[in-house]
Amino acid sequence: MSNFDGCQLPGVSKFSMGPARSSARGVAGQVKRLLAAPWNRHVKKWLKQAYYASIRLRGASAQQVTARSFVPAVAFDQGDWVRVRSREEILSTLDPFKELKGCAFLPEMYRYCGTQQRVLRSMRYFMDERDYRLKKVRGVILLENVICHGAATFGECDRCCFLFWREEWLEKTGTS
Repeated sequence: MSNFDGCQLPGVSKFSMGPARSSARGVAGQVKRLLAAPWNRHVKKWLKQAYYASIRLRGASAQQVTARSFVPAVAFDQGDWVRVRSREEILSTLDPFKELKGCAFLPEMYRYCGTQQRVLRSMRYFMDERDYRLKKVRGVILLENVICHGAATFGECDRCCFLFWREEWLEKTGTS
């Protein structure tokens, strides 16, 4: 038995038929795809370390970088109704890398700002496909039927991955 029994990810290379033609063509599209390559996470990590080091040299903490962050008053449970905070409220919590505590706020998520959604579950673990490891997570919520439909860099994607939402971006409005 392998560590991945019950997960299809390790077999993707065996049943896929090679790379698909991307809808993002031209030089700009090629540069975007290159920057989104897996090795780029190391460059991004280095840039973040340099950025936060410069902030510490100026006497500020990483927490002071974001204008404010909302702390949920109660835990989110499956079936709870939540309101996704407004675009302005969410943007005020993000660092220059458009992240809060490492969780990115993607352009596709803007369409859900100000809407009512139901909590699918509060995450505790997820499979990181970059290194095929199970990772712990805290403060991340999955919402029912709120999925990614592809990124502008790569074009449409039929995988339908759930978008990760920080608790700070949601406001509890009721229960099931």
